[in-house]
Amino acid sequence: MSVQHGGFRDSVNAMYDRAVSLMELSPGLVEKIRVCNATYTVRFGVRLRGRIHTFTGYRSVHSEHMEPVKGGIRYALSVHQDEVEALAALMTYKCALVETPFGGSKGGLCIDPRAWEPHEMEQITRRFAYELIKRDLINPAQNVPAPDMGTGEREMAWISDQYQRMNTTDINGRACVTGKPLNAGGIAGRTEATGRGVQYALQEFFRHPDDVKDARLDGTLEGKRVIVQGLGNVGFHAASFLSREDGAKITAVIERDGAVYSDEGIDIDELHIHMQQNGGVKGFPGAQYEPEGAKLLEAECDILVPAALEGTIHSGNMAGIKAPLIIEAANGPITSEANDYLSGKGVIIIPDLYANAGGVTVSYFEWVKNLSHIRFGRMERRAEEARHQTLVDELERLSTNKEVAWTLSKDFKDRYLRGAGELELVRSGLDDTMRTAYGAMREVWRQRNDVPDLRTAAYIVSISRVAASYQAKGL
Repeated sequence: MSVQHGGFRDSVNAMYDRAVSLMELSPGLVEKIRVCNATYTVRFGVRLRGRIHTFTGYRSVHSEHMEPVKGGIRYALSVHQDEVEALAALMTYKCALVETPFGGSKGGLCIDPRAWEPHEMEQITRRFAYELIKRDLINPAQNVPAPDMGTGEREMAWISDQYQRMNTTDINGRACVTGKPLNAGGIAGRTEATGRGVQYALQEFFRHPDDVKDARLDGTLEGKRVIVQGLGNVGFHAASFLSREDGAKITAVIERDGAVYSDEGIDIDELHIHMQQNGGVKGFPGAQYEPEGAKLLEAECDILVPAALEGTIHSGNMAGIKAPLIIEAANGPITSEANDYLSGKGVIIIPDLYANAGGVTVSYFEWVKNLSHIRFGRMERRAEEARHQTLVDELERLSTNKEVAWTLSKDFKDRYLRGAGELELVRSGLDDTMRTAYGAMREVWRQRNDVPDLRTAAYIVSISRVAASYQAKGL
């Protein structure tokens, strides 16, 4: 069930109001940061299947306290202006929280991408991009889109190419959009980035025993029961990393055609293959099937990961939620009413503007890579390996001394000798970003008695940074 039009925007505004009521900002600045600077609506026709079809798209710019502004483009029939503006506002706060130097923006096209063939989608995307590019609403220095719901590498490659066709002398043309395929100027680790960020956010949460105790949990991620709602790009990568690398058990997966569950844990990679072949979770042999998937949001678990649409947890089902810890992998999956109810019951919610910021963080790395025209690791990787080699050679010289009884394990040598390539550097930068942002958010949460939860803390950190930028500009 998704929220009514305006519902998500009301939620974002409610969270904003709560945070600013705890801050000392002038009323003028409070209003300046709240409002969306501009929303451009475009209606364009494309000749398809023998007639002209008209499509409606949006690009909303929430805050230009820093430029370029950044935010994804989603393709869905549910796209409307209120949603796009709310998502643009969320992008402003998200970028400020994780310290990527962007303002917030968002785009959307009202379309069902599954209703069109790939070559038709290309025509539609290029025409939409053309309308935005000629108004500088796609530009490496002013507005940089990325993938979102219903879009991916393919669409970003078309948009990038369209920009470069229209701006043949712009040497930084590839930086006009992020989330591109590797061979079109993309970056290693971008596809997994949001899911990877969710994993790093949970790892950082579990490094703080006090926070874990507040969530009525203990220990580490090992063996924790996790329910994932939505096995798209974000949900799949988060579930896969948590189960393969952290030893968590994915006990249920909720999708649009129902849900599958197993107390033993579900093999996420196998389920993903099954979904690609069958279009849904139904019939998956490794778990039991429940046609009414939403029921499993209320199942017993340790961690609930809503990774699909906004407004998944609302007044109608909030009383049944049993998870003591919820991490918002999607944007706005918990309405403000449900947020207050669950927080009041002691549920810890790791908020969306922190939890799913992995995507924009790695998009920032991709943008920097495109502007510097060199892949990360190219200059330093072999020098790093050579430095490690010197140490290993010296240790091995010592180990051949028969009077000293020790040798180096091969495993240590392999790990120590490997210089960091682009993927390792991207993951390292993302991990650092998620740890630092959690620290900033946690400090406000723990040190101020008037801050009830992590979400309010995150908004306070973000808004204070945006306000500082505006004040530095002389506003």
